[in-house]
Amino acid sequence: MSSIGAPAALKVLRYPLTSPAQHKVTWKLRINTLVSIMKPFIQLLSMLLLLCSIKDTHAVQFHNATVSSPASNTGNATRYVILDNDWDSTAFLPFLIALDAGMEVLALASNTCNSWVKQMSLHALAILEVGGLDRCIPVVEGSTYPFVQTPKRVQLWQQLWGRLGYQAVFGPKPTKLSPGQNPSGGDPSEITRSAFIEGFPNTTVLPDYTAAQYMIEQVHKYPGQVSIYSAGALTNIAAAIRLDSSFASKAKELVIMGGYVDLNLFQLQSAQAQDLGSDINFLTDPEAAHIAVTADFPSITISGNVANDQFLTQAMLDQFTSSTNSPYAALMKFYTIQPPLWDETAAAIMAYPDIVTKSVKAFMDVNTAFDCPDFGRTHLWSKDFAPSHTREVNYVLTYLIRLFDDLNAQEITSPKHVHLKVLQRIVDEHRFVSEPDS
Repeated sequence: MSSIGAPAALKVLRYPLTSPAQHKVTWKLRINTLVSIMKPFIQLLSMLLLLCSIKDTHAVQFHNATVSSPASNTGNATRYVILDNDWDSTAFLPFLIALDAGMEVLALASNTCNSWVKQMSLHALAILEVGGLDRCIPVVEGSTYPFVQTPKRVQLWQQLWGRLGYQAVFGPKPTKLSPGQNPSGGDPSEITRSAFIEGFPNTTVLPDYTAAQYMIEQVHKYPGQVSIYSAGALTNIAAAIRLDSSFASKAKELVIMGGYVDLNLFQLQSAQAQDLGSDINFLTDPEAAHIAVTADFPSITISGNVANDQFLTQAMLDQFTSSTNSPYAALMKFYTIQPPLWDETAAAIMAYPDIVTKSVKAFMDVNTAFDCPDFGRTHLWSKDFAPSHTREVNYVLTYLIRLFDDLNAQEITSPKHVHLKVLQRIVDEHRFVSEPDS
């Protein structure tokens, strides 16, 4: 990326402060130009994506269920999203799914979960650069530490209540890291360059913002329109709730990957089953998860147990990696078919809510009692028996799995996102053209 694409310039271009003397951003004009250029192609791809019998321009019939397009659900209102995740080399599908659904990605936020936040921020920058998306989607860095949890605390809890199959950032520091492996334990400022199989980024995070501050700013800028997506620890979201009592109510919704229930017996089946039931996103910061799921978001959707059901098959992986149309296809060879598509499931449920075929209304909280084997785990109640501090959430039970498979295939094999690079080259010479000051 050239010097004009440096984060300092990006902030002036896209994220002016509230002072009316500063230039307004032209990124919306650029994206609108892209949409105009690509609209016929996008429409064709959408038809291929759904692989259904088209009934009209707004809905299709799929396995006896009607799936509406996101646009038909929201009228003409722009759907914004901030994606908060512990990003890594192959974590690009959530933002590609959001973009394909017509959502405007305001930022990728990073958090400490699989590894420390600085390493996760660099991965977010790097995977955006792969598709040429770094100039229109910034990365905001989140909190380094959870509210209370520490590596030593997690090790003590395991002595009391049993070993975790996967300890994420809280695992002991490895003596040697394999290529593609992120660091755990040790120093939060440690950067392991060998983990960046996608390439080490040339860009940096958006300056002068924490992830929580940025989220607060955007929900006030676009009240009722910003989806907050969480596929890692909920530290940043809880921090935003604590910093601004109106943050949650100003957002459109919170969509969470995590919140498993009733998996203890399932965990006896195998070491992998033990890992699948650990709910490491919540266990990394149970206090933050508690704050988030009891906050007054207009809607909270939980992609919990259902996210454990979807795996890549080798045939799907071979299909993805054989594509020559997308720069992300090459990275798919680093995907493993062992863990479920956790983050991708939550992203699809957020971007295409009509793929959900069954959900239940429940009242929910997360256990924050350290001296308990269910520390960091989810509990659900019906309305009549719920504690007074809890609130209703949408707990997803089933969704259209075949359509989800098609979504993922679309994002890897479609050349649509490659065209962002082409458009960016066209508008580069006009980067500093600004709209009139108000």
